Parts: sequence; C-alpha cells; structure tokens
Amino acid sequence: MNIAIVCAALLGLLLFGLGLNVSMQRRKNQRSIGHDVSPVDPLHRAVRAHANTAEYAPFFAVLFLWYATKPAPMWIVATIVLATIARFALAGGLLFGPSLNRANPARYFGALFTYICGLALAAGLLVT
Repeated sequence: MNIAIVCAALLGLLLFGLGLNVSMQRRKNQRSIGHDVSPVDPLHRAVRAHANTAEYAPFFAVLFLWYATKPAPMWIVATIVLATIARFALAGGLLFGPSLNRANPARYFGALFTYICGLALAAGLLVT
C-alpha cells in the first residue's frame, strides 16, 4: 500500500477522532455550544486540538494524495511520514500537555515540523 495514502487516511482518522472527542466532551460537560476559556478545561483543549487539525489536515491530505499519484522521491515520502507524526504530536500536546497557555515538547515539535514539512511538500510540487 502507498505510504502517502496511509498517511492521508491517518490524518482523516485523527480529524474525525478529534471531532468525536469534542462531541463526547460536550456531552460529558453538558455544553451544546461554546466552552470555558480556561487553558486547562478539557472541552477547550478538545476544541483547540480539533480546530488546529482541521486547519492543516485537509491541505496535507491533498499534498499526500498528489504525491501518491506518481512515484515520489524518498525525501517526499519521509517528509509525508514526518508531517503525519507532527500532526499527531501536536494534537497530543494540546490534549495532554499541562496547559494550553504553556508550550510543551509535543506541541513545539508538532508545530515546527508542521511548518517545515508543509513548506517542503508545497515547494516539492514545483520541482517534482
């Protein structure tokens, strides 16, 4: 199976899993709309993790699927895998870090490599 397609599927599972988590948190907290703005509120964290993923996962999926249509250089495949790991790390850092108003290693790694990998894959369209 093509690694780019597997990674696109993993991003889809992440996005929809995080959406389900928001719904479960809303039910648990009996909040159908909005959330407490506390940086440690589980619903707020769930909403931020889902929203952040929704901002980046679709374009990553487009890039991944584009590269899946033809043989991609190994650096592209490695970047796709790293980008997928970065997105999971960022979501984990938002959900499980000590607070949303403090950076943690998972969030830092996830954000940094989201930008690096996104820029590299987008630029790669121009040269592949």
